[in-house]
Amino acid sequence: MDISVVVPLYNEAESLPELEAWITRVMNENNFTYEILFINDGSTDDSWEVIKRLRQQNPNVKGVSFRRNYGKSPALNTGFQRAQGDVVITMDADLQDSPDEIPELYRMITQDRYDLVSGWKQKRYDPLSKTIPTKLFNATARKVSGIRNLHDFNCGLKAYRNKVVKRIEVYGDMHRYVPYLAKNAGFNRIGEKVVHHQARKYGTTKFGLDRFVNGYLDLATLWFTSRFGIKPMHFFGLLGSLMFFLGLIAVAVVGFTKLYDMHHGNHYILVTDSPYFYLALTAMLLGAQLFLTGFIGELIVRNSDRRNEYEIEEEITTHC
Repeated sequence: MDISVVVPLYNEAESLPELEAWITRVMNENNFTYEILFINDGSTDDSWEVIKRLRQQNPNVKGVSFRRNYGKSPALNTGFQRAQGDVVITMDADLQDSPDEIPELYRMITQDRYDLVSGWKQKRYDPLSKTIPTKLFNATARKVSGIRNLHDFNCGLKAYRNKVVKRIEVYGDMHRYVPYLAKNAGFNRIGEKVVHHQARKYGTTKFGLDRFVNGYLDLATLWFTSRFGIKPMHFFGLLGSLMFFLGLIAVAVVGFTKLYDMHHGNHYILVTDSPYFYLALTAMLLGAQLFLTGFIGELIVRNSDRRNEYEIEEEITTHC
């Protein structure tokens, strides 16, 4: 099979027939073998009934319906697990992503040999309250991830080589960082294509401004786990040791200062009356706690089944 189109959706009953007809037309025009995977994320409207009707009309339509709303990441991950096409295309169900982009995305994966191609909605039909935070968010994601050539990490329209989606796990709200997840899995050929962005035709957006706050927290989590996920002592141990020794030095300075003043007959105060003593003691306690956190983290990693899990591209083991 050439292409699997994965469409996560929540309350998009009005747009689904038009989207399915559009995708089908593009596939037929280009003689692609394909499947359309609609992942119904606990919709409260008639989305699932529409999907079942579309399935009766088109055997290439497939669907999964969640019992309740879990979020876009679980929906994508479910679609990735079931996708059978050589190239996997993801797009939103609100008709803001154009299926006409599919042939070129497919070509970039199969001929240009990209592992992943992300869409870039260079011209957006969104209010400033959404576009400005999006630009700041993408700038931060580029800096942290090291993927400098992407302008729109969160674009729903993306294309993947099948083995990419089988090697990554999209969880929580990590759908914003699928290129980063792919890079961490060893897939470094990541490209970008300017895509057409259409104004929403039906319904309203399902995302609020809180996604930007959550997005930064998820980015920090992903950065930490990618850098220190299997070696937490390198982070907590180093930070804890620095804090402990700074606190120890500060305590020594406070004690030395009192002894010096006593020896020279200067006015002095009790060590316990100095606020610097308590600040230094606090630094030592925090340093010890951070160090122990890293130590416990190492014990957990050591007992994990995935501590020696590596991605192997090719292997030659037969004897000549």
